Amino acid sequence: MIKRSLLLPLLLVIGGVQAQDQTSATGNPGAEIVKVDEKAKADEKAKAEADEKERAEAIKEAMNTLTTTCFGCHTGDDKTKVPENPMPQQSPVQSPSLAGQHPEYIYKQLRDFVSKDGQPIARISADMNTWGLTLLQDVALEKDVRMKTVAEFYAKQKPQLAESKNAKGSEAFMLGQKIWRAGLASKGLPACAACHGPAGKGMAAQYPALAGMFPDYTEAQMKAFRDNVRTNDPSKMMRDIAIKMTDPEIKAVADYAAGLR
Repeated sequence: MIKRSLLLPLLLVIGGVQAQDQTSATGNPGAEIVKVDEKAKADEKAKAEADEKERAEAIKEAMNTLTTTCFGCHTGDDKTKVPENPMPQQSPVQSPSLAGQHPEYIYKQLRDFVSKDGQPIARISADMNTWGLTLLQDVALEKDVRMKTVAEFYAKQKPQLAESKNAKGSEAFMLGQKIWRAGLASKGLPACAACHGPAGKGMAAQYPALAGMFPDYTEAQMKAFRDNVRTNDPSKMMRDIAIKMTDPEIKAVADYAAGLR
């Protein structure tokens, strides 16, 4: 009886020793999980700080780009007038007013100037395609942030609106008004207002604001679409429209858009 009574405590002691040995061998699983979790958080924090630093550098570089490159043709407050373009070597029809334009649209156009394979997605402007390709030298994040920063800067500027050259009631004015508001059914030509809005305000990334835009620039772009020189319109929308238009029709509607407010 005495031996049996001592057997149970002895087994309990042995079991406790074995359990202690196993814990010592394997360590504390809970503590290991905590260590892994802390390391993951530290890595995540370090990455976030690195990304933020890179983003800050990209924004700083974007502002440098504005003052050293963009302002040459698109001045900071966008007071540039097409006939008085400060860069005589550049065609006056290649410097649109960017102030007040939808930032999504400006960003989309900037992206179109470059592509992953080192070639522009679409030929839009010789000067801008050349400048756009230089962005390929940057890392992806910096390039993206730089373009968005430029787009947002110009979107916040107050535009200096152009004026219509055609007198109200004139034949050219009435033609431009008709095309803008109703299109030309006889040609299957849709109204410009259907996409760019009755007042020419446009719609975010898809359709640019044309109200107050330099008429020479709008005319040149429409002809570029018609001649298949500019090709970055989604689904060939503008090319299919412009190809149905004559020079006088393009000129009239571009001038009418300049007078919209």
